[in-house]
Amino acid sequence: MLYRADIAGLTLDPASNTPIIILKTQEGDQAVPIWIGLLEATAIASVLQNIQFERPMTHDLFKNVLVSQNIEVVKVEVCDLKDNTFFAKIHFTTPEKTFIMDARPSDAIAVALRFKAPIYVDDQVIEKSKKGFTEGVTEGEILDKSEEGKKWAEYLEKLSPEDFGKYKV
Repeated sequence: MLYRADIAGLTLDPASNTPIIILKTQEGDQAVPIWIGLLEATAIASVLQNIQFERPMTHDLFKNVLVSQNIEVVKVEVCDLKDNTFFAKIHFTTPEKTFIMDARPSDAIAVALRFKAPIYVDDQVIEKSKKGFTEGVTEGEILDKSEEGKKWAEYLEKLSPEDFGKYKV
């Protein structure tokens, strides 16, 4: 089942300075953190903050090409989580056909924002992300047994969806 999601916030992982986008489902209030690249975080943040650049950034250029070819983005799905890697699909439509393409969630979200297309998260992604990003891991099991891994496990366990809106990239 797919859940409609909104961007609850962008934050930085304090240990690695890696951006994290937080998706929050509209129904059920589930939060899914996705670690993303700095360039993709910038592409997402620029739309969220209505920042216009003099020259088109990559995702803007991609949108311009799609629009010039009469192709629209109708939705994106964060559809799977395998081996700590999130997967997404972008759904396109033209007057003649519809099609789907595989994408990184960060790119899919950046494109969706430019088309004002809805973002969805599959329920199995929500469940897997709760279990430490690995299938078969029992709830609360720490994968990284180092001191830093234990610290992060404690930190993430204590987070609530309300915490995600506090930080900005």
